[in-house]
Amino acid sequence: MANSALGGRSRLMPGNQAARFPRTARLLRHADFERVYKQGRRHFSASMTVFYLARPVQDDAGAPSTGAQGRSALHGLRIGFTVGRALGGAVQRNRMKRRLREAVRMTRPVNGVAADIVINPKKSLLVADFADVVNEVSRAFSVIEQKLSPKPPAKTAAILDGRPEPGTGNRS
Repeated sequence: MANSALGGRSRLMPGNQAARFPRTARLLRHADFERVYKQGRRHFSASMTVFYLARPVQDDAGAPSTGAQGRSALHGLRIGFTVGRALGGAVQRNRMKRRLREAVRMTRPVNGVAADIVINPKKSLLVADFADVVNEVSRAFSVIEQKLSPKPPAKTAAILDGRPEPGTGNRS
């Protein structure tokens, strides 16, 4: 009887906890959303716009963390979704959020940069194939990781690319 009230799914099933979108991975505060919108960068795709902003790794006291203790909850991506009323009624907006949440859950990188991300869907998300949505979210995460990851110094990049270091070429 309890299963039917939950739509055939039980919250007590083993393994269901791992499939959830953990609270530590969500962007929850209005101030955080505003900070990402105002200070962050944007990535556009066919059915969504992704706003992102690098976040320094901090411990619980607010100081930058050097140990592994503060990294567990505050390291990595925190993701929020905004779906405005212009995109449809509550049913359509909730469907968009569910699709995005599942796509993020399926493609979310475990290790990576510490960043806050806000995803704004477009109306086309409702009719897009779910595989396309997953691909767009995955592409957005890879672009964000590429843009926010620290770049190696020019000397190291030259060595890795097999180029001579600047200023060390033979001139005759």
